[in-house]
Amino acid sequence: MASIKTTGGSISTDLRVNERIRVPEVRLVGPGGEQVGIVRIEDALRLAEEADLDLVEVAPQSRPPVCRLMDYGKFKYEAAQKERESRRNQTNTVIKEMKLRPKIDQHDYDTKKGHVVRFLSGGDKVKITIMFRGREQHRPELGYRLLQQLAGDVEELGFIESNARQDGRNMTMVLAPHKKKSEAQAAIKAAKKVSMAEKDAERQADADYEKAHREEHKKTATPKKPRRKSENLDPDMEA
Repeated sequence: MASIKTTGGSISTDLRVNERIRVPEVRLVGPGGEQVGIVRIEDALRLAEEADLDLVEVAPQSRPPVCRLMDYGKFKYEAAQKERESRRNQTNTVIKEMKLRPKIDQHDYDTKKGHVVRFLSGGDKVKITIMFRGREQHRPELGYRLLQQLAGDVEELGFIESNARQDGRNMTMVLAPHKKKSEAQAAIKAAKKVSMAEKDAERQADADYEKAHREEHKKTATPKKPRRKSENLDPDMEA
């Protein structure tokens, strides 16, 4: 059975195991999840030792506490593996920023919108900032209309998380993606795999066509007429 070492100081948050379980009786669960019933703690410890397993208190708040027979070392290792895998797969949403002028021309607007589409497609939030200069500060409706237009153009990918608000010379709005970042990245990876598979299939089809074309050419090509021996000699050398 696993030996549990305790030290002074902070209280351990680990489950109580084996001799650390100090109650007169427990509700015992077998290693396969089967219900054994309420047994004395001495009997539960004896069953754990006979099975070369640990007695682990999995529900201390129950009356009596619920304990299970298991390999505690293996259990902790698998739990740590799952936690590491979860942290590795965890992705944080990043807030990108895109700045526009209220009198932006169509070409620049399309370029900026393309960046916003890319950010939202990747699962990131986007802070849109309209920068006013001079007399433009007295026309906030220009910035508001531009923000609403942009939000409408990308509504399939994101939604307005923070409505437009004036902040000094700037007006800001935050767009959030419909998909979580992990989902967006998974979709991007899946699309890349599909694209690569299509390209591989296209290359293979081209190779098969070229091979079939060469073989067909060999079959239909007129065989070369073998030259006579005299044709291989210099005419001046013939008798």
